[in-house]
Formats: sequence, C-alpha cells, structure tokens
Amino acid sequence: MSLLIHNREYSTEITAADHGKRVSIAGWVHEKRHLGGVFFLIVRDFSGFAQVTLHKGEVEKGLFERVKKVPRESVVAIEGKVKRERKAPNGYEIIPERMEVLNEASQILPLDITGKVGAELDTRLDARFMDLRTERTKHIFIIRSRVLKVIRDFLDGQGFIETNTPKIVSAATEGGTALFPISYFEREAFLNQSPQLYKQMLMASGFDRVYEIAPIFRAEEHDTTKHLNEATSVDIEVAFVSAKEVMAILEELIACVYSEIERYPGLSKLNLNLEVPKIPFRRITYDEAIALLSETGEEIEWGEDLSTSAEHTLGELIGELYFITDWPCAIKPFYAQPIDVEVEGKREDICNAFDLMHPKLELASGSQRVHSYELLKRNIESKGLNPDSFEFYLDAFKYGMPPHAGWGLGVERLLMSMLEIDNIREVVLFPRDRRRLAP
Repeated sequence: MSLLIHNREYSTEITAADHGKRVSIAGWVHEKRHLGGVFFLIVRDFSGFAQVTLHKGEVEKGLFERVKKVPRESVVAIEGKVKRERKAPNGYEIIPERMEVLNEASQILPLDITGKVGAELDTRLDARFMDLRTERTKHIFIIRSRVLKVIRDFLDGQGFIETNTPKIVSAATEGGTALFPISYFEREAFLNQSPQLYKQMLMASGFDRVYEIAPIFRAEEHDTTKHLNEATSVDIEVAFVSAKEVMAILEELIACVYSEIERYPGLSKLNLNLEVPKIPFRRITYDEAIALLSETGEEIEWGEDLSTSAEHTLGELIGELYFITDWPCAIKPFYAQPIDVEVEGKREDICNAFDLMHPKLELASGSQRVHSYELLKRNIESKGLNPDSFEFYLDAFKYGMPPHAGWGLGVERLLMSMLEIDNIREVVLFPRDRRRLAP
C-alpha cells in the first residue's frame, strides 16, 4: 500500500486557504496538458478535480518525465504543496514533490471520460465501470441513491415498517406468462413479478403499514426505452384505508422526492432545472380518459387498456402528473376491489384501481384490495387461474383480513421522468433487458 494515500484528502477538501500546506491526493489521471515548459495534470477523485502543475526546471527532472508519460485514467497518488491559483479547479493547484503510479491504465480506452468524444449507449453500458467515471453518469447514480434515501425517510416518518419478501416464489403474482421459471431443487419456481401477495398477507398480521424496495422480474419481450426485465419497485400496503388514502401518500412522496433532489447541486451536470409538482395531482377516471382521447381522434374501446400512443396523447393534453382512476375490472389484477355500486353510484364492472401517470409514461399503479376470501377466490378463477396455486395466499384471508390498499412505484421510471432521461437503461447500473445479460 502506498504511503502517500494514508493521509489522502479529497480534492474538494482542499481550498486556496491551504496555500503552502503539504497534502496528499489520489485518483485517476483525467487529462494532461503540455504548454511549453509547464505540464498540467488534472487528477479526478470522487469529489471532483485537482490541478497538479509542474514547471520544467522547478521540479525534479525524473518526476517531470514520469508525469508526462503516465497514461490517462491511470490511478496515481501525489504529494505536494498547495498554491493559490484562481484559474485552477477550486482555486488552487498542487506543486508535486512525489508521485506514485498505483495502477497504470491501458493506452486505448473504451470511451472518453472527458465527454469530448461521445459514445453510444451500448458502448457505455458494456464499459459501465468507465462510464461511471463521467460527471453526468456519476451524478445520475448519486441522485438515485438520494432518491432511495428520501423514500425510506419519508415512509419511515409515516410509520411504515420496511419488509423483505421472497424473490423466489411458487406462483405468479398476477397470472399470465411474464414469468422467469427457475429450477428449484426438484420443483419449478419463478422469479417474483411483485411482492404483492406477500405484502397483502402481512395486512392479516397486524402490521398496518409496510413497504419494500426491491427488485422485480418480468419476462416480457419488450425492447423499448422504458421497459426492463429486472427493475426496482417501491411497494406499500396499508390496512384500514381506501385507495384515496394511499393515493395521497403516493403524491406526497413524489413531491417530497422532487423537493429534496431540487436542492442537489449536481443537477447542473444534467443541465436540468427541476420543478416540484404541486399536490394534489389531477384525477381523471378511465371513462374521462377515453372521452378525452376520443376528442383527439384516438378511439379506445371501453374495456381496453391504454396504448403507449394513448398515454402520450393524454400526457400532451394534461401536461403534468395525474391519476387515472376507476378502471374496468377486466384489465386490472384479481386483487383489485370492485367499486361498491350502491355507495359510489357507478357501473358494477369498475374496480377501485388507479395509475399514476407522468406525461410521458406510467409511474405507478395501485388499488384498494379485495379483502373477502370468497370474492378473491372467484376473481382468481375468473382470470383463468387455479385457486389451489394460491392456497398459501388465500389462507391469510380466512382469519380476519382488514380492508387495505397499496401501490407499486417504479424507481427507474421515476428517475428517468424526473431527470428527463430518454432511456431507462441510463438509470440502472447494469441493466437487464431482452438482449443484455452482461456485464
């Protein structure tokens, strides 16, 4: 281990006020510039950049030559004295006395870290470890980390308990074929599509408010800019409430995330001015949505799901975050509670489900849940599924299941919409899609 890194300081911890102080830094060789008898080495660490300046004839000749020859993106440790320099990053430069090359990089790099030469997304993802060294990508993932912290802090503050449910399961969450089968000893199992069944079961336990932030797996053959086969979902479930209460929690959470990230100084690296959405978000019913679409010439037959084209048209018309409520039962999962016709005064084939929409894409979906064992069993059968496959789940509804509601929010979709990023793969460290299984 290099002796120079024992007292290492980050570049942003050093200031012009440290003029004359001896410091040690360590990081990557970001850029090199040779101007006559002066050589500039820009060293990058996680916090930022430091300028190392060598004047020929003023530093030891061997050091000058070694610094000139070290390849870009090599890892170095440097010790020297701080000197005020208004034009340098952070207002100072380092006059080096010693340098150690901790790891020399190859001369040919898979992509340009400085951003002067662009790279295709596939190239960046193939060399993600390099792509993360760029300022833009680095700040996307710092923001992602902060978003997850804000979500946890918000839900913890609302009295929620964080839970962890299985990702290897014996039955589909919502039926259908979008499942990844796996070999589980002598039996077939699946990667879980959602924690839905388990978080509902927890409502029978007396845990009134639970949440989970975890991966979900969908074996859908989409190859679009907004779909992944492994994504991260924020899921909540709340007992003794209706859909309206969990919708309010969702919009408050979204506004809180925007408000916290708005203050993050790294947003400038994304050339983004974030606007915190005002709550409550607009609410339109499914019937109102298809009526609005009909006015634009886009006809949706009642009972059909909304196409991507329809979602975009609605987004252009509404222009802000909004909810679509009161969906047909036929296109929502078996656990969505049908609306009480006598109380609500609406048609009986509507369920108390909702989707949270960004003008460009769907962010979250949720509903009030069926809490009656008999109704839930009938709904499972009506979807062409075998109740016996859901016995472990249905058992929880036999012994006192309270009314409850919840939702699932896609972390990547929230990030890409909030940061105005066009491709969902940009906000995932190592995305998994129809074509990509490595790195």
